[in-house]
Amino acid sequence: MSKAHRNVLSNPASRLAPPAPVTRAFPRAASGQPDDLARGLALFAQDKDGATRMWRSAITAGRLTAEDLGQAGLDAYQAGRDGEALALFQAAAAEKPSVPAFHANAGLILLSDPKRRQAAVESLNRALALEPNHVGALLNLGAICLDGKRFPEALALFRRVLSKEPDNVTARLGTVNASRQICQWGAVEEEEGAIARLLERTGTPISPFILLSSHVTPADHLRAARLFTRALRVSPADRLPPPPPAAPARPIRIGYLSSDLYHHATAFLAVELFERHDRSTFQLYAYSHGPDDGSAMRRRVVAAFDHFVEVGHMSAVEAARRIRADGIDILVDLKGYTLGCRTEILALRPAPVQVSFLGYPGTMGADFIDYIIGDAVVTPLAQAGHYDEKIVQLPGAYQPNDSRRAIAETTPSRAACGLPEKGFVFCCFNNTYKITPALFRLWMRLLAQVPGSVLWLFEANATARDNLFYEAASAGIDPDRLIFAPRMDLADHLARHAHGDLFLDTLPYNAHTTASDALWCGVPVVTCMGESFAARVAASLLTAVGLPDLITTSLPDYEALALALARDPARLAAMKAHLKAARASAPLFDARAFTRGLEAAFRRMHALRQAGNAPEAIIVADAEAQPMSNETP
Repeated sequence: MSKAHRNVLSNPASRLAPPAPVTRAFPRAASGQPDDLARGLALFAQDKDGATRMWRSAITAGRLTAEDLGQAGLDAYQAGRDGEALALFQAAAAEKPSVPAFHANAGLILLSDPKRRQAAVESLNRALALEPNHVGALLNLGAICLDGKRFPEALALFRRVLSKEPDNVTARLGTVNASRQICQWGAVEEEEGAIARLLERTGTPISPFILLSSHVTPADHLRAARLFTRALRVSPADRLPPPPPAAPARPIRIGYLSSDLYHHATAFLAVELFERHDRSTFQLYAYSHGPDDGSAMRRRVVAAFDHFVEVGHMSAVEAARRIRADGIDILVDLKGYTLGCRTEILALRPAPVQVSFLGYPGTMGADFIDYIIGDAVVTPLAQAGHYDEKIVQLPGAYQPNDSRRAIAETTPSRAACGLPEKGFVFCCFNNTYKITPALFRLWMRLLAQVPGSVLWLFEANATARDNLFYEAASAGIDPDRLIFAPRMDLADHLARHAHGDLFLDTLPYNAHTTASDALWCGVPVVTCMGESFAARVAASLLTAVGLPDLITTSLPDYEALALALARDPARLAAMKAHLKAARASAPLFDARAFTRGLEAAFRRMHALRQAGNAPEAIIVADAEAQPMSNETP
C-alpha cells in the first residue's frame, strides 16, 4: 500500500538528526607528521589499500600514531570525504583496538550505506564492548533498530543514553519517535513540548521530520530546519560558482532529484506529471539515488524522462558537478528531509534555481532552496514568515496525481478484509506514528456512539496493534472493533477501500498519499486543519476535489461532523457519488492541468533568473493551468 514519506536517521517519521556525530574521545598526538598523512591521502584515490599500508608503516616507524589517524579521520569526515574518513578510522582501530571512538566512528560512516549495515552494527558493538555506555554507538544502534522496525529495542538503547545524558536531544527524540511508532504514548506529548523548549534553548541540530507529527508551532519547524541545514557537512570550497545565463533559444532544463523513482508513493503521485511535461519547452532530467527495483513503475518513470542519470554511487560533490555539467536550469528536490535525502548535493548549488516539492511538507530552512511548491491552502501567503523559501501557489492542490492509478478488478469481500458483514466502517490507513492519544480517544467515542461500527487501521507493526487494542479496552471499547489491514500491493489496497465508509484523518500530521487514495476510491475524508503545511494537506485535497465541507478547524467540530455523517447515510452517499464523478473532472485528479500550472511556475522562475532578479512569491492563475489545445486527455 502507499506509504507515508519515510525517513535517525531513516525510518518513517524517525529521522531525528544526522547519525550521532563522530566521537572526539582521543587526544591528538604531537608526533604526527603531516607529510605521512598527506602522502597517504594523495595515494588513497588510486590505491586505498596502499594508503592504509603507508599509514601503518609510518606508525610502525614512529612517525604517526593511531590518534593522528583518528584526528585525520575527523577532519575528513567534517569535510564530507567519508571514504577517506572510514579508511582512517579503520586503520586507527586496527592499530589501537582498545579505543572505542575509532570503532564507533567507523560504524557511523558504515551506517550511511545500506549494503554495509551489518558491518556498521559489528563496529558499533565493538565500541560498546569496550565502553558499554558509549553515547554515539548507542544512538546509532538505536537508529538501526528504528530503521528495522525493532522499536522496543530502539527504546531500550535510547533510554540507556538518557540514563547517562538526560538532556540528550537525539535520544529524547528517539524515545518519543519509537514510542509513537508503537502507540505506547505515556507522557509522549508532554515530552514533545519539553523537547521543543530544549531545542530552542540549546540549538541542537535535529532533522525536522519528526517534528511534523509533534504538537509544535510553525516557528519550531523553521528553527529546526535552519539548525539542521547549518549542520550539513559541506565544505564551502566545494560550493559551485554561479553558472552563466542559459541560452535563450533552448528548452528549459528541469532536473528532478530523488531516491524514490521506483515502486514508491512519490512515484505513484508524480509519474504522470513527468510524462506530461511539454517537451517543446522543457527537457527533463532525473537524478536518481535510489534503487532500481525492476518494477513496472520504475520502467514507467525511466521512460518518462529525456535523461535518467544514476547518482547514487556519486559523492555529493560529484553529483553536483554532473548536474552543473548538464546545464540544469531548475533543480527540483523531491525529498526534503525524508529517507534517503541528499541535501548536501543541493547545498553545493549545482543549479541556479532550486525548488522543494512534494516530498517534504515544510520549509527546508536553507538559503540554497529558492522556492517551495504549495497552494493557497497548504502555504497561505500570510504564513510566508515561516518559510525561508519563496512560496509558489499552484491552482488546485500542490499534490499531483496519476489518472492511470489502477484499482484491482477484484474487490475482496468484507470477511476477507477481516470486517464484519454489517456495520459502519470508519477507516484510517495512515502510519501509526501519526495517531495521537487525543485523536484515538475521539475515535473511541465515535465507536461508542455508532453501534456496530468498527475502526479499520493500517497494521504498521504488531506492537502498535497490541497497544491500540489495550487503549481501546481502556476506553471501554471491545478491542475486536479494531480491524487491522496488512500491507499489500497498491492496486489491491485501493480495491479494499470499497468497504470504507468514512476516512478519519490525523492531526498534526495529516494523511497525504493515503488521503488522495481514499478520495480516488470514493471514500470521503474528514479532516481537522492545523497551522503547519503537514496539518493542512488533507484540507488542500478536499478543496481541490470539491468537498470543502469536510474540513474542520477544531477537534470538537471534527468529531461532530464524523458522527453526523455516520448517522446520515443519504448525505454520505451523495458525497461518494460526488467523488466518483470527480475522478474525471476535479482539479485534484487533472494531471494535464496540474502539469501546465507547474510549468507556468517554472517559466516564471526561469524568467526571473534570466533577468537577474531575486526569487519572489509566485501565484499561478487558473488560466495558466489550462491544457494545451492539442494535448491528449
